[in-house]
Amino acid sequence: MFLLVDIVLFLISLGLLVPITVLFVECSAALLLSKSASEPVPELHPTVTVLVPAHNEALGISATLEILVPQLSNPEQVVVIADNCSDETAALARTFGVRVIERQDNEQRGKGYALDYGLQSLKLEPPDVVVVVDADCIVHQGTIEQIAQLAAAMKRPVQATYLMEQPPNPGPKDAVSALAFMVKNLVRPYGLKRLGLPSLLTGTGMAFPWSALQNTTLASGNIVEDMQLGLDLAIVGQPPIFCEEGKVTGRLPQQAQAATSQRTRWEHGHLQTLLTQVPKLLQLSISQRRFDLFALALDMCVPPLSLLVMIWLIVLVGALVAGAFGTSWLPAIFLFLEGLLIVVSIIGAWAKFGREDLPARTLLSIPFYVLWKIPLYFSFLVRPQTKWIRTERDSIETPES
Repeated sequence: MFLLVDIVLFLISLGLLVPITVLFVECSAALLLSKSASEPVPELHPTVTVLVPAHNEALGISATLEILVPQLSNPEQVVVIADNCSDETAALARTFGVRVIERQDNEQRGKGYALDYGLQSLKLEPPDVVVVVDADCIVHQGTIEQIAQLAAAMKRPVQATYLMEQPPNPGPKDAVSALAFMVKNLVRPYGLKRLGLPSLLTGTGMAFPWSALQNTTLASGNIVEDMQLGLDLAIVGQPPIFCEEGKVTGRLPQQAQAATSQRTRWEHGHLQTLLTQVPKLLQLSISQRRFDLFALALDMCVPPLSLLVMIWLIVLVGALVAGAFGTSWLPAIFLFLEGLLIVVSIIGAWAKFGREDLPARTLLSIPFYVLWKIPLYFSFLVRPQTKWIRTERDSIETPES
């Protein structure tokens, strides 16, 4: 019996070694590797259209468009898709001189359907580059030009840095959530870029050459349609490029229920995509002899950070209890070393990328954040979320220049 327990614990610890090592390598590359000298991108002037899918975004769309529209030479380069709206989203958008198209379909709901509707409206006079921006975020100055030029020059999708700001009256949970978002959307993609590898799409601040979207289906109810789109494009030979200079920011919801709904959609979608797409990517990486697909599969193997910490902690406690009853201490030692890799990765990422905005006490709140997420992951085992549900919005203020 002791031998069986030792074997099980050791196999689990070996399984955890894969995502933990990937996390450590990506964060270490972001922290330690010098920025490689890349070939200069030719200065192009592609025609650009920005698609803004919007479902009942009256509270925040004005702030979004106020910053976005001046970055383009013509307001009509922005197309707002007012999708199944029952508020003043369309009317507010029209005051900025942008194009507004309205869509009503109670059966097919979600961002993917809205984006597909927007793309169909561009087919008669397609632009060189299509940029996707969510209606509840702020696109920082220069971002549209940066990612559009890079997409046109490299003929590949481009993802800008997408970070989350804390709400006006943040709690410890908000700070840890912002830190986790930073690790996922900035540190890890930055590390992959320094290793010369592609990264995933993260939902907003995305630029696509028109040719990349011609044979792609966006009309789906996938709750993480951006992640799936990035994988689909990578498979056909157009893996996304990360552009850390471009920056888009959103804001974590103030209301607890809205925050839980948002995290549930993101993380259930992430786990579903992990389970279904990683085997496919591994198979294709072997059959096509493509290391970039293998790297994306490894990147996808890393579950949400709090879940990874939770699983590691549960297995470590089990190994310590088993060791106290007379089994081998080797699994516990192995797991302890893996824990050190997690700690070094998180603290290193915070020290270089988040120290100015997130106080050191944020790190002390991580255990409580993990506890808060337990019901979310338990619900994935019992009844995973598969349908798109809109997160309730807080009003967005335009940042001061």
